[in-house]
Amino acid sequence: MAAHYYPYCPQPDLTVGIMSHTDPGVLTVLLQDQIGGLQVKHGEGWVDVKPVPGAIVINVGDIMQILSNDEYKSNEHRVLANGCHEPRISIAIFFNPLKRDSLFGPFPELISPEKPAVYREFIYTDYIKRFFTKELDGKSLTNYYKL
Repeated sequence: MAAHYYPYCPQPDLTVGIMSHTDPGVLTVLLQDQIGGLQVKHGEGWVDVKPVPGAIVINVGDIMQILSNDEYKSNEHRVLANGCHEPRISIAIFFNPLKRDSLFGPFPELISPEKPAVYREFIYTDYIKRFFTKELDGKSLTNYYKL
C-alpha cells in the first residue's frame, strides 16, 4: 500500500508528479480524492481520469498482462503535478504474487498453436529486482520478457 500526497505546485507545467509507467504487479486498486491529476495513455495522447466520488480505479498490472498472455493489458499512466491550491491525496493498494521464488509466465490454458506464448517464463524475484533497478519508463518491463 502507498499513500501519495501531492502539495500545491505554483508552476505545475514545469515539473511532473509521477513519470509515465505501468504497475508491476497483478492489480492495483486506487482511491483518489476529488482533485484529479491521474492520466492514462490512450494511443499517442493522455486522457484525464476524472475522480468520481466513492469510486475506485483498478489498474491491470504487468504480471496480469504476462499471465493472461496479453488478453489483459497493463495501462501506462502518470500523475501530473498539482496546480490546485489544496493538496491531492491518493491511496494505492498493490496486489502482488506471494510465491516470489516461483516460475511465472503465461497460463498454459491460454497458450495454443493458434495463440502461442507471448512471454518467456521467469522467476518473480528476478522480475521484481529488475523493476526496482530501472527508471519508470512506460512498458519496458513487459517488453523485456517478450519472446
